[in-house]
Amino acid sequence: MNHLFKWRRLDRMTFMLVYFVINVLCASQQTVQSETQQVKGIVGQSFSFPERVIKSGNLLFGDLGSIANVYPGKEGNITLEKRFKNRLHLNNVTRYFTLSDLQIDDAGVYTLENTDEGKINTKFVLTVYNVVSKPQLRDCDSSSCSVVCSVDNEKEVTLTLYRGEEILNQTSIPDLTTDLSLHLEVEGKDYNSTYSCVAANPVSNETVHVPKCCSEDGHPNDVDSDGMTRGMLIAVICVLVASGLVGLAISLKKRRNGHSQDSSERVQADIEYATITPKKRTDNQEERTDLPELESHRTDIPELELCTLTSVYDTLMLHRMAGSGDVDTA
Repeated sequence: MNHLFKWRRLDRMTFMLVYFVINVLCASQQTVQSETQQVKGIVGQSFSFPERVIKSGNLLFGDLGSIANVYPGKEGNITLEKRFKNRLHLNNVTRYFTLSDLQIDDAGVYTLENTDEGKINTKFVLTVYNVVSKPQLRDCDSSSCSVVCSVDNEKEVTLTLYRGEEILNQTSIPDLTTDLSLHLEVEGKDYNSTYSCVAANPVSNETVHVPKCCSEDGHPNDVDSDGMTRGMLIAVICVLVASGLVGLAISLKKRRNGHSQDSSERVQADIEYATITPKKRTDNQEERTDLPELESHRTDIPELELCTLTSVYDTLMLHRMAGSGDVDTA
């Protein structure tokens, strides 16, 4: 009987031990769950970490540790790193952490500790890229029907030449001090094909279409002549416009001078001249006998005794004064 009791007690202890171990394992599994995501950002733009923090959590960055804290009923509290000041925010609607105005040195490993349901750690490996530069075309040689496409080399940039949608050539160099370039030489049967040069990195791409440097028979294409013709046409248009403006100015000046001359002639035509002839005394004439100067000489000069002084009046007109050569215009 005692032996049976001991076996039952041992089974119960074994069951309890197994149950405890299972609970510990399950609890640890729920407490810490971790995953890693590769994410990309663009210099100058914003990036949101794709993990919501509903109630509470922390955001850590590399060796700096916690750079943002969220507590139940409170907004994100960002206090630890000056470089993230005014750039790291918790969106109260989406509950995503958003980092604005990205810089190259913002790249690194971010860990989001979400404690809403247990403790879940999510790692984000953020890589920040510049927008790729636009490729440049140079050395469009009509004699050999060739062209060179090049672009500034940056992180993970590739340069590709296409004929239509077919890849002709592609290059990428880890050494960022060396620019990327590809040489395209068109053969006789491919003169009518469409060529393009594409620079791309994981977040952007730029495309330029390659002009034809040769015609179908292998002679220089009309691209250069078209450019020369366009330049000559612009020059001719400029000359014509300038000539038109000069002619218009001369015409306006002549018209203004002709208008002035016509006005002068009209003024001259309005002037009338008349000759004053002595007539017999009328009502507006009066005899002056009371002048002392004459009275003193009447006895000396017999002729003055018989002379009668007559005054003649006329209306003074401005055009008469202008017509007279004796008028002082000073």
